Amino acid sequence: MVRGLYTGWTGMANEQKRLDIISNNLANSATVGYKQESVTNQSFDNLLTIKIKDASELYNERAIGTMSLGVKLGEVYTDFGQGSLRETGNTFDLGLEGPGFFQVAVTDQNGDTTTKYTRDGSFTMTQDGYVVDVNGNHLLGESGEVTLPVDANNIVFDTDGSIYADGVFVDRVLLTDFENYDYLAKYGDNMYQAVNGATEIPSQASLLQGFTEQSNVNVVSEMVDMIAITRAYEANQKVIQAVDQTLDLAVNSVGKI
Repeated sequence: MVRGLYTGWTGMANEQKRLDIISNNLANSATVGYKQESVTNQSFDNLLTIKIKDASELYNERAIGTMSLGVKLGEVYTDFGQGSLRETGNTFDLGLEGPGFFQVAVTDQNGDTTTKYTRDGSFTMTQDGYVVDVNGNHLLGESGEVTLPVDANNIVFDTDGSIYADGVFVDRVLLTDFENYDYLAKYGDNMYQAVNGATEIPSQASLLQGFTEQSNVNVVSEMVDMIAITRAYEANQKVIQAVDQTLDLAVNSVGKI
């Protein structure tokens, strides 16, 4: 009976974590280049509820009961599907059509610079000619940090990443893809960092100037899932209340007899 309380509690805790993920998706539904996160559920590990090395059972392993042992989050994963492309007309807004990432140089508080990967192509040009994102991180090209002549009248980004200033080739934007996205760890809302085991491959994405890739979050679907989660949370709550009432009767009524 007490295990029923635990099972209900794990269900409520699990739904709360799922709700946190959906809330984050909805909060970033307008974030350029954001990729939706989803989650799977799985039953609690049976291994943790098996009697082992117990003399009362002649040292034979035996599962403790047959009641459901609860639920937990299985895996939080990212949907890297293509988001819609919105035309902005801005010279330094860049969208990617197809798999791949921009490379940006990110400097932390200690002054250490590392390479991160993003689909957010909302760039601008500084007074020194550097192409940077909204946080001031420098866009990387084949020659390092992309630098453009500040007096150029016409900046063109070709579909392969080539950059021309007044018709003169300047640099080529580095576009990178990975064999397995499981080796990418999230960094902030819409950037990623490669972890041990990540293998870079050339990107086949086309670069579109004057466009930005929007979030791939389906707001309607997320709202439907949020309603389902709320109902599942309430159902687990009712289970706990029912078990609690039964325990109350057992202690205060049956106990008196």
